[in-house]
Formats: sequence, structure tokens, C-alpha cells
Amino acid sequence: MAAGAALLALSTGVVSRSAESASPAGANWSSFGGDDKEQHYSPLAQIREQNVGKLGLAWSYDVDSFDSYTQPLAVNGVIYFAVGLSVVHAVDARTGKLLWQYDPDVASQPEAKWRMRAGWGTRGIAYKDGTIFTATREGRLIAIDAGTGKPRWSVKTLDEAEGGYITGPPWVAGDKVVIGFGGADYSPTRGYVTAYDIKTGKKAWRWYVVPGDPAKGFENKAMEAAAKTWSGEWWKWGGGGSVWHAMAYDAKYDRIYIGTGNGFPWNIKIRSPGGGDNLYLSSIVALDVKTGEYVWHYQVNPENSHDWNDAMDIELADVMIGGRMRSVLLHAPKNGFFYAIDRETGKFIQAGEFARQNWAKRIDPVTGRPEINPEAQYPDGKPFMMYPFPNGAHGIQAMSFSPKTGYSYIPVMEGGRVFVDPANVKGWTYKPGMMVNTGLGAPPANLVPPAATSKLVAYDVANNRIAWSVPQPGVFNGGTLATAGNLVFQGTNDGMFNAFSATTGRKLWSWPAQNGILSAPISYSVGGRQYVSVITGFRSSFANSPNWDYRQQQRRLLTFTIGGARKLPRVDPVDEPIQDDPAFVVDADKAKVGAGIYNSSCIICHGSGMVAGGAAPDLRKSGVPLDAETFRSVVHDGALMSRGMGSFAQLSDAELEGLRHYIRQRARETAPKGK
Repeated sequence: MAAGAALLALSTGVVSRSAESASPAGANWSSFGGDDKEQHYSPLAQIREQNVGKLGLAWSYDVDSFDSYTQPLAVNGVIYFAVGLSVVHAVDARTGKLLWQYDPDVASQPEAKWRMRAGWGTRGIAYKDGTIFTATREGRLIAIDAGTGKPRWSVKTLDEAEGGYITGPPWVAGDKVVIGFGGADYSPTRGYVTAYDIKTGKKAWRWYVVPGDPAKGFENKAMEAAAKTWSGEWWKWGGGGSVWHAMAYDAKYDRIYIGTGNGFPWNIKIRSPGGGDNLYLSSIVALDVKTGEYVWHYQVNPENSHDWNDAMDIELADVMIGGRMRSVLLHAPKNGFFYAIDRETGKFIQAGEFARQNWAKRIDPVTGRPEINPEAQYPDGKPFMMYPFPNGAHGIQAMSFSPKTGYSYIPVMEGGRVFVDPANVKGWTYKPGMMVNTGLGAPPANLVPPAATSKLVAYDVANNRIAWSVPQPGVFNGGTLATAGNLVFQGTNDGMFNAFSATTGRKLWSWPAQNGILSAPISYSVGGRQYVSVITGFRSSFANSPNWDYRQQQRRLLTFTIGGARKLPRVDPVDEPIQDDPAFVVDADKAKVGAGIYNSSCIICHGSGMVAGGAAPDLRKSGVPLDAETFRSVVHDGALMSRGMGSFAQLSDAELEGLRHYIRQRARETAPKGK
């Protein structure tokens, strides 16, 4: 392409497929993990250990959204990303100039009222042959022209998942695009993934994760075999197993690997009272891309009675293990073990601990089956302080793998949670309305886990051990990017964007981003110059230090290059006071009702103890709960759906009033003394 034509294509947002195929290695970041290996690794080395100190800001783009925990793509000089309710942006990768924007108008969709109740935004998009693929919260999969931003086709994919919702990215697999969904923490859900033709949107196949009602027959032999590992009437609970995030396409075998979710409810004594492995929960499953047929599985957590799931990264690599080169699948899920699985056969190769855990005595080196600590199943009503906590030793903040060092770089969390049965296991009932339904009881007041911590861990895959680790601030930190420049980039919750030596973990560079960072960085090149980009924005279910305020956060796409000299405008945070109305008299009984609703339906976004952690407004500082009519319009009627607040129309007037009283009670309990 001539220089003038290239500039015209860039200015109009036109993507040339021929230019795409001719791009040098590492120039594009065209899938969630960079390429089809999903390693979050860049082969570019213009930015390296020796000159990373000269890295500076090239440009920034302000993101107007309630949520920006998402992963961008970069193809032929254009950065694509979706934020909030799947609003897709295309910006010039050299300058940050907006080329086009597409809003799928999620808030106007009828199903959005209940599918938005958990409050998350979108975490990523996919790209193939000039088309961007995005999924919406309420269940559409949409193909968009990468050059113009105009939709090509749209399909509804949550037709059988009443309580489901989509936050994860679609995944391109050959000539198909595959999408799953979440929801197995909230309501009776039977997980599945669906594949569509990338050109037409025609449904190609659907594969269910867990078996349905045996009386209705099984869809395939895999479901028939899985049913033998369940007991009781599991299908009445759906079973769970939603595939809500990670997948990977393996062109070598024309397979897609999916990471399956936890059971519904978490407690196996309720879900499958006679026990059993409960296939294919908490597993890596290989499916034939052409047919959707089962090929193999490896179950990471049989007899799962926790929130273990395998939605974390699935990365493909060729690694020397035991003296021979192996084509492996690398996986560091919530449970604290790092796994290497043979991609061809699904056979277990090895596993090692990368974080504190006490649920398993070991992973059998031959079978790959965990030897479960009996106490971890909290038997006979006995509480158990388990590590890791449900957030996991590794969440969905991306890990990366460097073929140069042979290390995986994992953002690790170490925290505990008390697991205990409810008072009446046999009489446990599901509470509808997208409330958290775990099947657990309230932990004893005298069992309180210590404060959780975090670290960045480099895991030596070949030697199955930790190579180095670096303590980090707080609990939740950003995903990682490894590069051929022997660097690891990562943002942290204290608002710093950092570069570490990939071999030693020594911090080489740090830049104040003015906001916490959860998203993983990417790297690409345009015109022979390497760039590193990251999207800032922080969200948590509990307070952090510093505690990024939901309303005051300036979420941004930041892009760096050697010699960059741009500065961000100064930010002066405002300490917003806790609101109150002296005439409001708190009724303790009403507040007790409100506490139950808050802790099952509101806590995830608005924060533990009603101290928000950036995911949603701090209700103590909001004037909305002070007025009953305004509060009802927001919570019950969905007046703020466009900003990510779903509708809780199932709440009665008495329950809404209970929430108002609990909010006022907590506001006064936590207000600074003398105010």
C-alpha cells in the first residue's frame, strides 16, 4: 500500500486485510492474548531492559464509561476496545484520535434489566478479517465492520440461559466465533458455549458443560458419561459450569479449549448430595471446532464445593519438560496450582503450587487428580478457613508467558475465606433475583481471615517451581504483558504502571497513571515504532488504599513509547462527605431486612460494609437513598441502567425501605466522629 493510501485508510478507519497479513511479527495484537497462542507476549524488543527508563507517554484517550476493566486490540495502526455496556471504540494507534464508536444500546434491551444486576462491564472483544466481534451484557453477539464501525450481523445467544449474562470476550476459532456466558453464582444455570459462522452469524453448534434432566435424554455421549458423576436431582439447580471468560483456539489440532465454571450452588451437598466429580465443572475441555464434539477433558477440581472455576487464562506453548519438547496448555486457576496439560491428548503432565493453599494435600503426579483435604469440604457443619479465597490465587487478571525465559508471570492474591454449611442444608432454597446463591452459611464470628495480600510471581514452567516473586500493594493488581525485550509490564492498584526485568523481577521503570489498573497491557508497532498501551480504571468489592472513587476516576487509554513526553493533567481528588438527613430516623428492624438484601445483592458492586471500592458509587455519600421516590426509580425501575445499574424489580416496597434504613445506619456508623 502506498504511503498516501495508508494515511487515507488510517484517517477513515479502513483496515486493509492485505496489510494485516503483511505486517511484521508482533506489529498487531489481534486477539485477547496477542495471537492464537494467547500468551500475552510480544516478540517486539525495541523497548527493552536497557532503554525502558526512556519510556514516556505518547498520548492518552479519556474513556467515558462506568467500567473500563477491559483488554484492547491493535491491528494495522488502529486500537479497538470496548468498555462499559460493550461500547466499541476505534482510535488511531499513533495519536489516540477517535475514528469511530459503536454503541449497541444495551440499556434499552428488555432483558438487560435483570441481566445487568451483577454490574460488570465487558472485558474484551475479538477480531478476524476486518471484523470486530463484541458480546453484550444481555446476550447478543455482534459483528462490526472494523473499518466503518457499522454492524454486519447480530444474534441472540442467551436464549436458554434465563439467569445468564455476558462479560467475557468472544473467541475466534478458525471460521467460527465462540461465546459463553456467566451467571452460575446467581441462579440455576446450565452452562454452554455456542459457535457461529464469522461471516453470517449462523449458529454452527452448541455444547453443554453439564448434563440435563436424564428423563429428557442426553445431547451426546459426553453428557451421558457426565451424568454418572452426579447424584440427586442436580438438573433442578441447572448444575452451573458457565464458561464466562477464558478459551483458546489451537490451530494445530483445530480445537477450542474452554475453561468451565463452578457449580450452582457452590455447596456440593446441596447440588449433588451423593457427591461425585460433577463433570464437566471446573475443567479444561477440548472441543472439535468443526463439529463442536467433545475431544477430551481434564478436571482441575473434582467434587468442587467452592467457587473454583477455570475461567482464568488458557495459554498455549511449546516447552521443554522432562527432557523433551511438549506442546502444552498452561493454566493457573483460582485453586493455587499451576498446570501443564498435553494439548493433543489432554493428559496431565505436571502441577505445582504458585500460591498458598490448604484445600489439597497434593496433586497425584501420575493421574493428575487432587488428593483433597477432607476438612476443606467443611463436613458435618464444621467451618473451614480455606486458602485461596473465592477470588482465587489467580483471578482473570491476565498472566503472561515468555518463550524466551520459559516463565509465566502471574498476578497472585493470597487470602482466606471461611466455608461452612447453612443451618439447614436439606432445606436450603434458591433466592431468585440475581442474588448471590452460594449454598453456604454465615461463618462464626470468631473466625476471621487475616488481611489478604498480593504479589507478582514468575513461574518456571520447565522446572515446575517459582523462579521469583515480588510483593505488591493491596490485593487486586493488573494483568501482565511479557515482551522479547526481557520485560514484564503490569499496572497496580496504587495507580502505578511498572516494568520489571523478566529474568529477575527487579523493577526497572514506573509511571504514575493517576488511577488503579486491572487490565493487561498490550504492545504493537506502527511505522517501525513500538508502543505499549494499557487501559486504566479500578473496581473492587472492598475498599483499597488508595481507594479509587467510582465517580472521580478518570479512566483512560494510555500509550507509551521511547521518548514519549506527554503529561497527564493534574488531578486533585475531592473528599466527598458522607450524606445524612437528621430527620431520617433509622428503624433497626427495617435496617436488618436491608442488611440481608445488601449483603446478597449489592455488596459485589457497592462494597463490603458499604465502603465502596471503585466498582460503583459509595451509597453513604449519595443523596439518592435519602429520597424514597428517587431511590425506587434507580433501584427498582432502572433509571440509571445506561451507567451500569441494573433493575431490581423483584424488591418490594418494604425491602426497598429496608435498604434505605440500612444505608443510613451504615453511613452514621462509619461517619468520622464529630461530623
